[in-house]
Amino acid sequence: MHLAVIDPLPMYRQGVVAVLSAAGYQVETPPDPVNWVRSRPSEDLVLLTLATTEEWDLLSRLRETTPEQHVIAVLTQTSARIGVQAVRAGARSVLHREVTAVALRRTVEATIDGQTVLPVAVAALLAGGAADEAPRQAITEAELTWLRHLAAGMTVAELARLAGYSERAMFRLLHGVYRQLGARSRIEAIVRAQEQGWLLTS
Repeated sequence: MHLAVIDPLPMYRQGVVAVLSAAGYQVETPPDPVNWVRSRPSEDLVLLTLATTEEWDLLSRLRETTPEQHVIAVLTQTSARIGVQAVRAGARSVLHREVTAVALRRTVEATIDGQTVLPVAVAALLAGGAADEAPRQAITEAELTWLRHLAAGMTVAELARLAGYSERAMFRLLHGVYRQLGARSRIEAIVRAQEQGWLLTS
């Protein structure tokens, strides 16, 4: 059984690789996860940390490339809504990034065996159907800050300088935020965020 570990932090990746290698799995950290899943049997597993818009986009691309691929979403936040979003985006199981080595191994084993492992709060929210109330699941605090700046009149070029990105990268990141909100434009995204009360500052 081959596993791919996708996480932005090298030390975290190394820790997960060590834990799963000790459990007898062949563990890799492929630079191109989409090509990796294309070349692997569908029973192989991907552990994907969802911390940025790019990683949410990657989850969608993995699902489009091989819908039957087993993906465990590793969350950096404890929000049940984000867990629901991960399941609906294609994750087979969901766990928090700070779980113990024992919990990690159990989740991997269960997912390989065809089971779905979810935190209780995520399962409850899925069962109750309440996750459709708001589209914030994949929006980080940094991304909300970007929307607040845009709503206040800041240009994308100014926001890019403030956030430390190129203007092209900033446009791409914002497009991902708009998509997570179900919006087709900057104005529509700002309106939706305002309707949810997310642009209010304390």
